[in-house]
Amino acid sequence: MEWLTSPELWVAFFTLTALEIVLGIDNIIMISILVSRMPKHMQARTRLFGLALAMVTRIMLLLSITWVMRLTTDLFVIFGQGISGRDLILFFGGLFLLWKSAQEIYHGMEGEEEGSDEPSGKGGNFLYTIIQIAIIDIVFSLDSVITAVGMVSHVPVMIAAIIVAVLVMMLASGTISRFIDLHPSLKMLALSFLLVVGTVLIGEAFDVHVPKGYVYFAMAFSLAVEAVNIKMRTSMAKKRKQAE
Repeated sequence: MEWLTSPELWVAFFTLTALEIVLGIDNIIMISILVSRMPKHMQARTRLFGLALAMVTRIMLLLSITWVMRLTTDLFVIFGQGISGRDLILFFGGLFLLWKSAQEIYHGMEGEEEGSDEPSGKGGNFLYTIIQIAIIDIVFSLDSVITAVGMVSHVPVMIAAIIVAVLVMMLASGTISRFIDLHPSLKMLALSFLLVVGTVLIGEAFDVHVPKGYVYFAMAFSLAVEAVNIKMRTSMAKKRKQAE
């Protein structure tokens, strides 16, 4: 229990918690978009279940650190490029993100009914959504866990940081989902960035490294511009009502 009094470990805990939250933002957005296609009364439960699944996935990966680290060992070589288990997960996960984001953008552009492409019935919708969330959780958790292992050597600290980060995301997920539902343009912006994330993941699979800071800066800048647009549209709507 000496680690409880170690300032270094507390700094590592708070740093890792913040990092897990930042890395989990795109996970929350994708889960919110997937859940939005379900019946209203099932959305909150499915969203919380999805985030709980993300927490369990990350903890299980942490508890199998040796296996996780072996994923970076090359399994085979294609055209002089070594391909590891991590590369395969990132590649197929990136393809899944590209496909799902493009599909959601298509539905938004065509105005198709919610859930029109999903299995019928409440149980089918729930299971179909959870399977998609599980795939996304594995993809987003992998880099998060490898980063955590590189930062902290104490597994209890890593598990505690993951639990706290997921609890924070659970508290914020409802607000984020409602905000995205209220502003369709923001949903399209989020889906566009998920396309970027999918492309980055595929690039990472082939050792084409794009600094995450560039991606997050672009996201933050675009969100700030969209926030100004939303504020401007709200002000103009109020003025029109007053003029009437």
